Amino acid sequence: MKNKLLGVALGAMVAAGAVQAEPLKVGMITTLSGGGASLGIDVRDGFLLAIEMAGAGDMVEVIVEDDQQKPDVAVQLADKLLQSDQVDIMTGIIWSNLAMAVVPSVTAQGYFYLSPNAGPSALAGAGCSENYFNVAWQNDNLHEAAGAYANSAGYTNSFIMAPNYPAGTDALTGYKRFYEGNIAAEVYTQLGQTDYAAEIAQIRASGADSVFFFLPGGMGIAFMKQYAQSGVDIPLIGPAFSFDQNILQAVGDAALGVRNTAQWSPDLDYAANTAFVAAYIEAYGRVPSLYSSQGFDTANLLLSAMAVADISDMDAFRTALEAADFASTRGDFAFGPNHHPIQDIYVREVVMDGDIFTNRIVGVALEDRGDAYAAECSM
Repeated sequence: MKNKLLGVALGAMVAAGAVQAEPLKVGMITTLSGGGASLGIDVRDGFLLAIEMAGAGDMVEVIVEDDQQKPDVAVQLADKLLQSDQVDIMTGIIWSNLAMAVVPSVTAQGYFYLSPNAGPSALAGAGCSENYFNVAWQNDNLHEAAGAYANSAGYTNSFIMAPNYPAGTDALTGYKRFYEGNIAAEVYTQLGQTDYAAEIAQIRASGADSVFFFLPGGMGIAFMKQYAQSGVDIPLIGPAFSFDQNILQAVGDAALGVRNTAQWSPDLDYAANTAFVAAYIEAYGRVPSLYSSQGFDTANLLLSAMAVADISDMDAFRTALEAADFASTRGDFAFGPNHHPIQDIYVREVVMDGDIFTNRIVGVALEDRGDAYAAECSM
């Protein structure tokens, strides 16, 4: 399967070589250190794997920089990549507060930005740009699906919690958009927080019948371990960010059986996904995460545009990106009018596969979901 996919990709890049006069230079700013490092590492590894599988190393140069999860560092790196390294296109940012610090300036200067993760509402609505494409989701999407799932599961009184930054606000907004029950409490934590004793005490006393939480990376690991040790047995619901491959291996048995929502899963039965998962395990010795798949799809979107247009022709390249003519790990994939995905969002359950904790799809939460902000976008 890997060789077959590689052959198809190579054929596309032969065409790209005839269109793209010079190697295209990609500036990737992502998080490679600190508590959120696993997210950026997975995006980077998925992106580079797609380039390798396409045999496109001579056509695409990727300059990778670590933003240290700090907005000021990300801004400095963006200036360096655009001015000194003279990259053609930007990608890589994980965190929405960093995206808000970098993306508007990048697109205003006439460069494309392809987001493999962060999708803040401000960039989906009135602040959209014809040069900005989100290949992952709009921030609210997976949380909306969690709210829809909570309804179907019969939950009527949810305790909801997220970090106090743009993606956290979008998370709770998204959950409440589809959830029809009562809110026992709405709590915002500190970004990067690792001690959740106070919040767990609030959960215990809340009378809630369910807990929805969005705590990506090290925050999720810390919360899940402390929650398991607390003896509180109120069911948990979350987006995939709270139950990605890295969190699951760190948390272990405490996560088994928890339902979470995602636009991707390693068991999605599409040829492109099967080939991707096998190639990723072979290359890196670990099961890919949601972030890995998003990095992979972002690179393949870029390669698909290179196959038919040169980035020096911004209008033609934009049209090629809008076509999204690539085999996504998610199956059907298209952009809405604000350059954010229209896609199915699934319900997954944490299971054991041999000696590895992973997720398996148990249902569809939302079909062909776009986002709530597209009508506010005018390009």
